[in-house]
Amino acid sequence: MDKIKMTTPLVEMDGDEMTRVLWQWIKDILITPFVELKTEYYDLGLKKREETKDRITVESAEATKKYGVAVKCATITPNAARVEEYGLSEMWKSPNGTIRAILDGTVFRTPILVKGITPYIPTWTKPITIARHAYGDVYKNTEMRVQGGGKAELVWTDKNGNETRQLIHEFTGDGVIQGMHNRDDSITGFAHACFKYALDRKQDLWFATKDTISKKYDHRFKDIFAELYENEYKAKFEAAGIEYFYTLIDDAVARVIRSNGGYIWACKNYDGDVMSDMVSTAYGSLAMMTSVLVSPTGVYEFEAAHGTVQRHYYKHLKGEETSTNSVATIFAWSGALRKRGELDGIPALCDYADKLEAATIGTIEDGIMTGDLYLLSSLENKQKVSSKVFLEEIGKRLSAAMQ
Repeated sequence: MDKIKMTTPLVEMDGDEMTRVLWQWIKDILITPFVELKTEYYDLGLKKREETKDRITVESAEATKKYGVAVKCATITPNAARVEEYGLSEMWKSPNGTIRAILDGTVFRTPILVKGITPYIPTWTKPITIARHAYGDVYKNTEMRVQGGGKAELVWTDKNGNETRQLIHEFTGDGVIQGMHNRDDSITGFAHACFKYALDRKQDLWFATKDTISKKYDHRFKDIFAELYENEYKAKFEAAGIEYFYTLIDDAVARVIRSNGGYIWACKNYDGDVMSDMVSTAYGSLAMMTSVLVSPTGVYEFEAAHGTVQRHYYKHLKGEETSTNSVATIFAWSGALRKRGELDGIPALCDYADKLEAATIGTIEDGIMTGDLYLLSSLENKQKVSSKVFLEEIGKRLSAAMQ
């Protein structure tokens, strides 16, 4: 069988720990036997980030802008323990945060449903996609510890040097202060991405903030969404038979719990961070979720929306067998390859991506799965297998489908 040829490279961002091990196995077992893989490779492992003073993360994001499609492995965001473990010169920022800030996109996360795994909320019969704004708010905050009492103010200096001041709080003792920001152009890009994604998927779009409390900050999000919808998207939504509506975040949570799923829920950066983990866990597993960052200029970065599986990695280093779920990482590759195929006009690459996903779901529905899914699955003749055997079983089904 001839391998499928690519014309434009993917940007490949390698990662850390057990997901880095799975990354190579996925390529060896599921991709390179079928695809003549072309990638622009960036090692975002923590050692290389330290070696380059994190320059490599910025370079990978710039390459993504150039080539249009990237696929990213899970990476370590270091804390104090990691600084000591890896001998870091500083506590480097989250690679995801850096890449998202440069691409200024929206993260869409959707659970992967399989037969035999019932969501913890049984009414959720269709997937709920979380659309997370990927710029600003607490992720680009400035914060300060204050002691001994004093006055905290918000100060705006315009381009002519004129100051506007607003009291934040008069402290009589110790405390903390935090400053957050966002930009109209980023919020507008977020809104466009959500409306376009909803039209592409033909699904209703919900947007929720807390504008009753945050009457300037959150209300700006609400107003931009409303203006764009009325001026550019209302007629398109009506023609597609789908709905856009705004509600408060607490009301949205209540509505989501009572719903059947099947819509896109747009959230600000922090809300989307929290709610995507809640939604993915309620559907079964963090490792059973697709995640794609879409920029306003049409750049795509596909990733696995979970951590580096540190505990399994330490077992792997000792030569012990692990049973690590690689589904989200497989779907990151399939999503990126499908998008590359769509953009470059290579139907065979899109077909391969479809078959890779079908083979992955088919393996689980045949009862062959990793340990996390084994505990959740209601299938009768289920079998827990190792990380590598799971990939090999997918490979058998994929090979048969590709003949």
